Formats: sequence, structure tokens, C-alpha cells
Amino acid sequence: MDSHQSELQSEHHNHSEPHHEPEGLPVPGGPCSVEPTALTPFTNSPTLAVGNGSTVSLIKVPVVTAEPTIQIVVEADINLHPAATEIKRVKKNVFLDQVKLVPVAFTRIDNTDFLNVTRGKLFVEGHIRKNIEYASHECKGELLDRIVDVPFSGFTDLTFGTVGNFAGNFPIIGIAENAEAVFLNATTNLGARLDKFFFNNLVKYNEQPFGELVAANFFELDFSPKMVSPEGTFNTLREKIVLDLTLKVLQLQQVTINGMAVVPVLSGLTPPGSP
Repeated sequence: MDSHQSELQSEHHNHSEPHHEPEGLPVPGGPCSVEPTALTPFTNSPTLAVGNGSTVSLIKVPVVTAEPTIQIVVEADINLHPAATEIKRVKKNVFLDQVKLVPVAFTRIDNTDFLNVTRGKLFVEGHIRKNIEYASHECKGELLDRIVDVPFSGFTDLTFGTVGNFAGNFPIIGIAENAEAVFLNATTNLGARLDKFFFNNLVKYNEQPFGELVAANFFELDFSPKMVSPEGTFNTLREKIVLDLTLKVLQLQQVTINGMAVVPVLSGLTPPGSP
């Protein structure tokens, strides 16, 4: 074999068996591990504060005027397809679409144009979302699922300012006033001028009372309208629900509190010089 053939065989051998250098050492913890970053410990110290301002402050906060528990009774028929043999579980949640207060009785606040609402009608509207899990007639069938929304709508009477922890808390409403002045005919002094009037319109913009969901307690009876055998099926589920719905009725109001504002004492800062 001449030297030229020996060089070709050596070149062919080098191409058929490439040699790869390792890219890096394996990282402990698995083939997809990454190098963790060590965290630096920080120190902390409490921030002191000093009082600033008056001991009586005026703030604007949501005030709870009532927290009633309303009993809502609903009945509905739910179609099941495919048919059911056994109800396994029913999960429920309530969603409120509307909570509106209509005042119907008032008392004046001192000699102002503002009124405390002592009684009102609370309109409540929403729906109960039900997730029904049930089994079919198959011996090893999968669990089936049916989601329905059961709506409800109604109203209830509320009396404010005299009940429990909310005694003295009233929704507040300011009334609008319109005044009109008529002028005498300056020529004859015998009649009114119909081409000259004075108008005064006072409009007060009130904070709208609003609702907040607190709790929902469900009492429910679900059954087939027609009794079936243990292995029989039914397509209709009749439900009777008693819902005890607790909610808050709030309004943004200005409230005085005994206390003072505080500011932090930050070390390292030079206070400005006194004038």
C-alpha cells in the first residue's frame, strides 16, 4: 500500500468516528437541573413613627348600615341527558347580579338638608350555580356532569339604626331643592312679568348604598318526580332549595375617629432647617 492510500484510509477513519469534547460537567439532581443561585441574607430593623396633626381625624370609609340574612326559596326542574341512575354530588355557589336599596322612610339630620334613611326596600337579584355529578346505568360508566344556573329575584324590608351592632348607622341621602321667584310688572304693578323669572337649583350627589356578599347556606332536596327502581334511570331532577343569604349593605360616609396621623422616622435623612 502506497502512502497516498494510507492517507485516504486514515482520513476516512477520522470522518467515520468523530470525537466530541464534553460541553461541561453534569449538574447533580437530574438531566434537566440548573445551577442554583445562592441568596444573600438581609438584615432588618423596625421603623419608628411620630405623631402628626390633630387627635381627631375625618376619613371617608365604607360604613356597614345593615347585615341581614335573607331567606330565598326556589324550585326548579333540571333535565339530565344522558339519563341518570344515581346522583353522586351537587356543588353550589351563589352569584349576585343586583343589590339595590330604595329608601321609603327618613329622619332629618339636625337642621341640614341631609336625611337618615330609617327604612327601605332592598331588591336582590342573582342566581345559584349548580354542578351536578351523576352516574348513568352503565356498570363501569364514567361520571357525568351537568351545570345549571337557577335564577332568583325578590325584595325584603330593612330597618336601619336600631338593630344589634349597627345601631346608629344609617344610610344618608341629601335632597335636591328647586326654587323659583316671580317678578312684578314694574310699569303697572298690577300683574306678574311672564318674561322674567329667577331659578335656584341645588343638586346633591349621594353615595349609592351597595351590597357585599358574606355567606350562603343551602338547604336542598333533590329527587326524581317519578320513583324508579334501583337500576332504573330518570331524565328529570326536581330540586327544592332554601337559601339563607347573608350580605352587607354599605355606604361610603365621612367618619371622625380619635387618633392622629403618623409619619415614619427614617435614619440617615437630614431634616430641613427651620424657617
